[in-house]
Amino acid sequence: MRLNQVTVPCVEYEVSVAFYKTLGLIQIVDSPPRYARFECPVSDGGEPATFSLHKVDGWQGSDDPLVYFEVDDLDAEHTRLTAAGISSLSPPRDQSWQWREARLRDPAGNRLCLYQAGRKRRFPPWRI
Repeated sequence: MRLNQVTVPCVEYEVSVAFYKTLGLIQIVDSPPRYARFECPVSDGGEPATFSLHKVDGWQGSDDPLVYFEVDDLDAEHTRLTAAGISSLSPPRDQSWQWREARLRDPAGNRLCLYQAGRKRRFPPWRI
């Protein structure tokens, strides 16, 4: 299986679209005020995964889901996003599973993790 699509709820369509564009996703569907779809940039020539927003009324955010976006240079991305005004971004931290991660929430409260793992994403030392 390959990741094809993740959809998360949003409350303020325009604010959420701007947020994900700032993260670097490429908007490919614009159906305001209810739905937007993005492609995640790929560097290896593979098929991009897609990410969508669907407007809901009254969403308050929760602990589910947690969406992971891999980046090539987490520290540079953290600097760029902080300069762009994304204040919910935690500082990058090295994790015991050998990834470097920074956590944040989108405008609707959905949890996101930006991470840098390189080959350790698919080939950690404990892989079976």
